[in-house]
Amino acid sequence: MSMPLAAAIRPKELSDVCGQKHLLSEDSVFRRAIENGVAHNMIFFGPSGVGKTTVASIIAKKTGKKLFKLNGTQSSTSDIKDIISQVNTFGTENGILLYLDEIQYLNKKQQQSLLEVIEDGSVTLIASTTENPYFSIFNAILSRCTVFEFKPLSAEDVKEGIANAITNYSKENNISVDISAQALKTLSYGCGGDMRKCFNALELLLAAAQKTDNVLKITDAMAKQVTQRSSNRFDNSSDVHYNLLSALQKSIRGSDENAALHYLARILEGDGLISAVRRLQIIACEDIGLAYPQAVSIVKSCCDIALQTGMPEARIPLAHAVILLATAPKSNSNEVAIDLALADVKSGNFSDVPAHLKDSASFENRNLSDDKNYLYPHIYPNHWVKQQYLPDVIKDKVYYQHGENKTEQAAKAYWDKIKNK
Repeated sequence: MSMPLAAAIRPKELSDVCGQKHLLSEDSVFRRAIENGVAHNMIFFGPSGVGKTTVASIIAKKTGKKLFKLNGTQSSTSDIKDIISQVNTFGTENGILLYLDEIQYLNKKQQQSLLEVIEDGSVTLIASTTENPYFSIFNAILSRCTVFEFKPLSAEDVKEGIANAITNYSKENNISVDISAQALKTLSYGCGGDMRKCFNALELLLAAAQKTDNVLKITDAMAKQVTQRSSNRFDNSSDVHYNLLSALQKSIRGSDENAALHYLARILEGDGLISAVRRLQIIACEDIGLAYPQAVSIVKSCCDIALQTGMPEARIPLAHAVILLATAPKSNSNEVAIDLALADVKSGNFSDVPAHLKDSASFENRNLSDDKNYLYPHIYPNHWVKQQYLPDVIKDKVYYQHGENKTEQAAKAYWDKIKNK
């Protein structure tokens, strides 16, 4: 069985790895340690197809350690013990490097089975995960490892990888490959920063390309057929999910409707309709708030329409909501006010409810007439009368400060006049 293209052309030196310049530049600590033949327990965190396995293989070669690979989705405690049993045996004199892919799928007991050997150095652990390691990996392992983040590859990084792959393929197969500039762009932008996905698409193109005069020709039309929706990395359980939603909210908060539409498009293209609906409704309350109170009901209506119609029509009411929110005046005075109130409650900074506010049927007020204690605002001019509402120990506390927007300032002016401030 022939080896997949991605495996056949896997880089053998750090200088051949595309991307990850923050880790692999010549002056980086990470690279200098590897070049000096030193390996430490490490966790590689990042999306698929960005070089984690490749770098781990190069580290094993540079350090002279025996490389073992396990995948957390298939491995058991006995698999780990089998590798540990080979410590100090023939072929492992320089130590063992265990590359454990998708470590987040191992349970606590399985992860803990590694603690003793990585603590004494008989096994060097390099674990990779596509999920946030601070949530998915147990602290005992984290405390013994250094976390390095692998970032999605840029289109230029992928383009470099494609060029290298085509050069190697041409040499090994004694054939020329003619790939159009547009096809190269389609491939490099269409893989979402995943080099493995790009190589799989390229391998399919090479197999399907017509051969003329010992030349394989790859057109843009062919490239588009193998990169349909391949740039989508959206996953409801991944950091990418939360990063896109965060970018959407911060773009709206920053009143940049174009950026907000961009992130909405990426979320919708990744089947994130429900996530978009949830986030837009909270944005209406959190970031627009009392500056334009009607935004809450408008956005709720847009979201209801989106859920009832589904994609692709849902994109229209959601775009309506995004543009409305991004271009609306902003205020978070409601959020600040409730957070201040919650802080007092959580710290115990309050006392009993004033007697005149208690239920007239309560034990304390059972013998008192309600209208002698509580002043009913609706029978007073402008439906307001001065009386104490907060508990005694915080009776003068102010949580809500009117925002500087037109709506809240109008409300402030009204009540300042009524309350004779």
